[in-house]
Amino acid sequence: MNSYKGQPFEHDSRSGLKRVSEWSILPAKLIAFYLTAFSLSLIGGMSAVRSENETRHYSETPIDEFDRDHWSFQPLRQIEVPDQSSAGFGWCRNEIDAFVFRELQTRGLRPQREASHRTLIRRLSFDLTGLPPTPQEIEAFLSDTRVDAYDHLVERLLMSPRYGERWAQHWLDLARFAETDGFEHDKIRPDAWKYRDWVIAAFNEDLPYDDFIARQLAGDELFPGDESALTATRFCLSGPDMPDINSLDERRHTVLNELTSTVGEVFLGLQIGCAQCHDHKYDAISQADFYRFRAIFEPAVTLRKNESLATLDETFPYQKPSHLMLRGDFRRPGPELSPGVIRVVAKDGFQFAPQKKAESAGLRTALAQWLVSRDNPLTSRVIVNRVWQHHFGAGLVDSPSEFGVMGSDPSHPDLLDWLSLRLMDDGWSLRRLHRLIVTSATYRQRSRLPETASVEEKSAWKLSLEKDPQAKFLSRYPRWRLEGEAIRDAMLAVSGELNLTTGGVGVRPPLPSELVGTLLKNQWQVTKDESAHNRRSIYVFARRNLRYPIFEVFDRPSANSSCPARGSSTTALQSLHLLNSEFSLQTSRSVAATVLRNHPTEESRIDAIFQLSLGRPPSDAELSDVQKFFAASPLTSAERLTHLCLSLFNCNEFITID
Repeated sequence: MNSYKGQPFEHDSRSGLKRVSEWSILPAKLIAFYLTAFSLSLIGGMSAVRSENETRHYSETPIDEFDRDHWSFQPLRQIEVPDQSSAGFGWCRNEIDAFVFRELQTRGLRPQREASHRTLIRRLSFDLTGLPPTPQEIEAFLSDTRVDAYDHLVERLLMSPRYGERWAQHWLDLARFAETDGFEHDKIRPDAWKYRDWVIAAFNEDLPYDDFIARQLAGDELFPGDESALTATRFCLSGPDMPDINSLDERRHTVLNELTSTVGEVFLGLQIGCAQCHDHKYDAISQADFYRFRAIFEPAVTLRKNESLATLDETFPYQKPSHLMLRGDFRRPGPELSPGVIRVVAKDGFQFAPQKKAESAGLRTALAQWLVSRDNPLTSRVIVNRVWQHHFGAGLVDSPSEFGVMGSDPSHPDLLDWLSLRLMDDGWSLRRLHRLIVTSATYRQRSRLPETASVEEKSAWKLSLEKDPQAKFLSRYPRWRLEGEAIRDAMLAVSGELNLTTGGVGVRPPLPSELVGTLLKNQWQVTKDESAHNRRSIYVFARRNLRYPIFEVFDRPSANSSCPARGSSTTALQSLHLLNSEFSLQTSRSVAATVLRNHPTEESRIDAIFQLSLGRPPSDAELSDVQKFFAASPLTSAERLTHLCLSLFNCNEFITID
């Protein structure tokens, strides 16, 4: 028999805490039967005995070498960059390419040559800013004869304020951001938008990722009285909540568990939430690990009846002890626990030793410091993988929030570790990481085989499709589809109607009348300022229980939990929305009116719409088809151009990035 916190426990072969009471494995229906069969007083007595027995008979197995044998728990390795001269035709542009080329060689594959300039500027513009390049920007890039013209383009886009808006949306998916509570009443959180603006500013200022983490977990501790730092802590409490629940204890338990699970998932890439009711079934994460981790946040979560979640608010000194909750039941506190980190991730001998401050126990500051320590093997790997994922459509590890035993192995493990250490050496600068990735030859590969390809190129392409069907090993650039927000923004940009005003309260554009009829009163009060209706999609009001239609049909997550990777469905509703919605019709009319006003001939108008929508002129066959349609149509010129624009908005090329 072992002991824990002064309590005797029975040893168990798996890590974590285990119950031995037979009562703990009774099915729910049998429990219900006993509740019916016996008096409440008898059941109360039995429950007390049961809880006491379970508290006494627990064990937590120490972490051993086998538990840390999984690749993600191993320390980051100093990796030597492969010899770049091995790329026989001078393909490599930076260190990333050396790693990728070596992997391709081992698989009998060759990389593709560089994509066209038209393809690259469109790819880069959507990737870094979420907006299409204008015809003028495309022409300027095509005519730029400087050797480093591409590098100048990358720099311009990375320094654009649109960059922060684009990459903030990816983070908000992880942060389960919404401006309402969710559940039945979906009450509005009046100041939630401030967190969205903080994230945008953080990306635009290239706030180092270690600081980015620290402010979201402990901004109030690190910078007392700083409103911006306090706003950053909204990350912790951005999840769904039910402020009107009768039991404040149950609400607090639910909020803390959701917060703890999200922090583990987003920053460590581990599903630690699986251990809130029992030991993790696959990873060496015990139930005690979960509740020790949760104890770090307990003093900072203060809830008030009928008030929405906001920022962290630490109670100091915090006198209430933390407990493991038996079976995850808030009514059944088990052994008392001290705050701590996940043991399997921590280095042997690590002691969680927060430094108390004037008005804080320093728990969350100590957590943030541990997360970004060089001894932590996960934090930098996880964020590098997330950044890679959004540049290539999939991460080097294609389970971005599951780096545990049930996750995927990395396709390029040496590259992942090299980039992870490089990120730390570069001061945790995400902008530098972006620059390194998008200037690589790997990123600049073509995703399609041109008609003019040589026999050798066709052979390499065939092998790529056969041996690397999903482009996992990057033998070509993997095509990816735009998100609903980017599609809407692109349509507004093409129409010239996009309002680039930044920041502030979320706006509510008009909804389809058939949807309005299904809503509760005042659930979507349209913003009075009509010019605000066409602001970027990241500023559209994020209601948890009602996603804006174009976002919903293109797979926007519900914000009820952290979303590491959006789905990419193909449904009839998507085409119907792009072809028949009032929004599509109005943006198409705006394009037609502009083109009609600025271009004198039919052919120049057709060309202008193709240039605006797809970033290229029409092919001879496309021009011929459009002219035949125009000649046979009884519509006016404006109506014909509107239909052409609707057609292009609906084509695969408009919503897919090559």
